[in-house]
Amino acid sequence: MRDPLPVPARAVRTELVVERSRFLTTLEPVDGAAAAEAVVARVRREFPDARHHCTAAVLGEDGGLARSHDDGEPAGTAGAPMLAALRGAGVTGVVAVVTRYFGGVLLGTGGLVRAYGGSVGAALAAAGVVRRRWVDLVDVRAGLADGGRVEAELRRTRAVEDVAWSADGWRAVVAVPVGAVGVLRAELAAAGLRTSAEPLSRAVRPCP
Repeated sequence: MRDPLPVPARAVRTELVVERSRFLTTLEPVDGAAAAEAVVARVRREFPDARHHCTAAVLGEDGGLARSHDDGEPAGTAGAPMLAALRGAGVTGVVAVVTRYFGGVLLGTGGLVRAYGGSVGAALAAAGVVRRRWVDLVDVRAGLADGGRVEAELRRTRAVEDVAWSADGWRAVVAVPVGAVGVLRAELAAAGLRTSAEPLSRAVRPCP
């Protein structure tokens, strides 16, 4: 199974000045189209006097949904180079808004392409990325007497989530590489731990 594309590590805002025109780039991780549209709307409200708010977004685990908008700039000079910068970085789950304050000097087609693409490239460099992978989530259970030892053993090498104690015993969700549930069972058995380990679902998690 192919791992999903990386996502931006954090939201950033950067600024590029070209021939007195200011290009303010807002780049944020988003979880879908509605969230991307909300970022664009917020930036428009924040800078209502700017001449252009050009946008680009890549969405979906495999980056299959992409969109861009020139917002009044000559066709292909803003949204397309912004989208090309996102595509070139190999990220998804991201929206970029470049807010332009015109400085009085015409940049020409090539100048606009370089400014908008370069603005997004600089924002991506500032944000960094989080690489991700598919994992199998496994429900691991143990008795009250063994729960502490099982948790300690798991935390040495595994990502442990949703730990819970109850009158029935100890349980947690453990992330393992896809197809490695049997390996986890063998490791717990080799450590002399009495547990059950049953697959729950498949999910995306950051790479360690």
